[in-house]
Amino acid sequence: MKKLLFVGVAVSLLSAASAVLAADMSVKAPRIPVVAPFTWTSCFLGAHAGGGWTRNDITDPVRLVQDTILLAPVTTGVTTANISSSGAVIGGQFGCDYQFAPNWVVGGEGSIAGSTMRDSTRVGLPLSPGDSALVTARTEFLSSITARFGYAVDRWLYYVRGGAAWAGDKYNVAGVFQGNNFTFDGSEWRPGWSVGAGVEWAFADNWSARLEYDYYGLGTRTISMTDNVNGFGPGPLDVKQSVQTVKLGINFHVWGRP
Repeated sequence: MKKLLFVGVAVSLLSAASAVLAADMSVKAPRIPVVAPFTWTSCFLGAHAGGGWTRNDITDPVRLVQDTILLAPVTTGVTTANISSSGAVIGGQFGCDYQFAPNWVVGGEGSIAGSTMRDSTRVGLPLSPGDSALVTARTEFLSSITARFGYAVDRWLYYVRGGAAWAGDKYNVAGVFQGNNFTFDGSEWRPGWSVGAGVEWAFADNWSARLEYDYYGLGTRTISMTDNVNGFGPGPLDVKQSVQTVKLGINFHVWGRP
């Protein structure tokens, strides 16, 4: 009888131990989620705003007025009107980036912005003492198509950029010469080049903010100026131009996290 009781207890304990072991084996180890590393590979669309400074060296407004109105090359010497202006720039950008090896980033971007940069200066007209001309230059648009190369530190991207650029400019020379009121106007879409540098921060999976400086070298070009009110002209005006901008921007990234 005691042997049967001992065997029964042993069987019960063995069954309980087997159940506990089976229960332990049925519990799977928790899975640790794998977080994909952040990447700047993406295309993006965004907007920017900031300030700009332009330098226009305008040669020769005195010759333009005197020679065009008098229909003869009567002006001697050269006069250059130096106009430095500042204003706001507001626009947008679109581009794509690719991150490789593993922290380098290469990409391209196109941008366009409207501008309020405008200023004037006055020059005297020596063939009619007391008369003068007000010379005005304004930059209404800036655009560029540039390549971008940078180094990424997780969600921070430090980059340089460079490529082709264009500026949309208008010029006006107005005043009185020997009793004649004149208003010479000219405009152009001027090509050039641009270089810049900046830093961008991805503050969310699909959003980033940037701070950027750009320099636009727009060279010297001859503008055809015409007084459409009186019919004077056309006459030439040589303009050398450069622009600098500092902009804050924001981008929305698609085709992946930025």
